[in-house]
Amino acid sequence: MSQAKPPAPPASLPPLERLRAIMARLRDPASGCPWDVKQSFATIAPYTIEEAYEVADAIQQKDMAGLQDELGDLLLQVVFHARMAEEAGHFDLDGVAGAINEKMIRRHPHVFSDGGASTPDAVTQSWEAIKAAERAEKAQGAATSILDGVSLAQPALSRAVKLQKRAVEVGFDWPALEQVMAKVDEELAEVKAEIAAPTRDKARLTDEIGDLLFVVANLARHLKIDPEAALRGCNSKFERRFRYVEQALLAEGKVPGEASLEEMEAHWTAVKRIEKQQA
Repeated sequence: MSQAKPPAPPASLPPLERLRAIMARLRDPASGCPWDVKQSFATIAPYTIEEAYEVADAIQQKDMAGLQDELGDLLLQVVFHARMAEEAGHFDLDGVAGAINEKMIRRHPHVFSDGGASTPDAVTQSWEAIKAAERAEKAQGAATSILDGVSLAQPALSRAVKLQKRAVEVGFDWPALEQVMAKVDEELAEVKAEIAAPTRDKARLTDEIGDLLFVVANLARHLKIDPEAALRGCNSKFERRFRYVEQALLAEGKVPGEASLEEMEAHWTAVKRIEKQQA
């Protein structure tokens, strides 16, 4: 005879406390979910990243109902990691909340003490200065790099900007936009030269393409544009236009994969014209 399972945490609990209790139940070795019990920080991390992207996607789609749902999924990831840490004796959800509370107060002296930042740019400068001081204090005299702590798990474009911003803290940056533009031209010329080489070397070409992408990220930073967001927008635009091309061809009784490039280009031009008129 099977033992009766404990009931779900009651709905009378505050929502966050109920979620916390649900996760504890899911992770219970005796009565929990075998999949949840099996997980570790490493196996859950990809889901955490995926949920963050889905939050960004809901925001881009201006889907508020979807955003609420995706934020819940992301919150679950925080609770999941905190529960595993609590089981291992490292910290718990209260510790996570307590640490971010103190960090927010510490990094906003213009709100919670006598700091004087009164514009968004001034706040950003103050924030970066405080973060730099925190890194120096954490190092405690050990040999460190200004680039320490820039996560390898970030998307490459976002990480490029983070690395560049750290270098700026010690004055390593082009002072004028024109210099960045010239560097873009230089890197593009090097890509073209590698393509035109008698014997094309994939490793060298990969390196040159990387240099070009890095300096384009730098250009975006100088223009105060998030390159990751810019590329996401471009991806969405391409997807929207290509779907239009597919549907237009189907309306003509043609299979998209069998259409000529000229036919697809004609529909691509048409949807661009339509979007321009609607803008």
